[in-house]
Amino acid sequence: MSTDPLWDSSQVRALVASRDPGGLIRVGREARGWRQPDLGIRIGCSASTVSRLEKRGDRGELGLVRAAAREVDMPTAVLVASLGLSALPATTVAPEGPQPQEDPMRRRTVLAAAGLAGPAHLLLGVDEALATMPSPTGSPIPLDSRLAAARSLFDNGRHAALLQELPGLLADGHAATRDRTELAYARLSACYALATSVLTKIGQYERSRLTADRATVYAELSSSPLVAAAAARELSIVLRHQDRPEAAERLVLGALAKVENTGLKTDAQASAYAQMLCTTSYTAARAGDRDQALTMIREANRAARQLPEQAPSGRLFAITPAAVTLYEVGVHWALGDAGAALQAGHGLRADQFPTAERRARMHSDLSRAWWQWGKPEQTAHELLAAVRVSPGEVRDRPALRQIVTALREKHPRVPGVRELVAATQRPA
Repeated sequence: MSTDPLWDSSQVRALVASRDPGGLIRVGREARGWRQPDLGIRIGCSASTVSRLEKRGDRGELGLVRAAAREVDMPTAVLVASLGLSALPATTVAPEGPQPQEDPMRRRTVLAAAGLAGPAHLLLGVDEALATMPSPTGSPIPLDSRLAAARSLFDNGRHAALLQELPGLLADGHAATRDRTELAYARLSACYALATSVLTKIGQYERSRLTADRATVYAELSSSPLVAAAAARELSIVLRHQDRPEAAERLVLGALAKVENTGLKTDAQASAYAQMLCTTSYTAARAGDRDQALTMIREANRAARQLPEQAPSGRLFAITPAAVTLYEVGVHWALGDAGAALQAGHGLRADQFPTAERRARMHSDLSRAWWQWGKPEQTAHELLAAVRVSPGEVRDRPALRQIVTALREKHPRVPGVRELVAATQRPA
């Protein structure tokens, strides 16, 4: 496990086996003759906080756990193993305890009834990978290239194809972390963040909560505030969908503060700051915090003035001035002000957005504002525009499918409704 005898001792092995990183911190501290206040000074916290860490140090306090481990020279491999990350934790989305065997055909029927985008077996494949990671694929293509290709599938609304790629991508991402480098952890976090994006998009919130949690853990291990912000953003979105807007708001505010603490000295940091302001604003709006939402979107608009009209290729946060305006549409919609939402989005054009997913999102966000205002014809018009750009944007999002259903039932004679219903019922 380590060349240092301390970290190869039977006591350490027992603490690793019992998943007790706090106990390992205590071992390292005592080996150096430090008291709890001594370690607290080194990591910037009180002695009582150190005491709490040593009693129950866990992923919820991973930043402090990692700082303390670094101070006592705990090898990264030992910390990772104590967190249960050496091999992927066998976590499933099913309830704990013995469960009756479920007929696979019945499970597929239930999944299909939920309106899932792709074949049900693709989601089952993701479930299996999250429970027991498959062997690496052995692909000769660099992981960065495969991750970029997977992102392209998301950007083009090819959700079923992305679900099919995820198990192998995650397996190879885990294999790459064997060298315990921060870059490898950043890549693995990005893989889980992408998995979260697509699972949230198609309404699989229990699964996306699991992948978001893992994205956050590996982001902390990467030591990158931008990677951590990306993971926190995905988790906050999941929390919103799970009707926990206050928790989402706290999380994203903390991530925003960490990005701001970088000093915003690079373009990448400035883009991350603008993106996190947008996310904070929308999260506050969904939590009913009107003042916070409007303050943050105004600040985002100011920050966006320094951003290019088109984000550079490969930028982690590909935010642009037009994207900030689109967030403003969503913020006003979430606050219940359809008129302000439509006014904000009046000048938006599809050619301002580089991907099919974003262009379709522009139309779908405007459709929600029209629907909120009670305008079925304009709603159908925008939804049809979204479908023509990226069918998955409407077909795979539960909230938009509900609007399509309401249009079919209440406004079947409105121009475009019949075409819209037909388009959203086509297979992926």
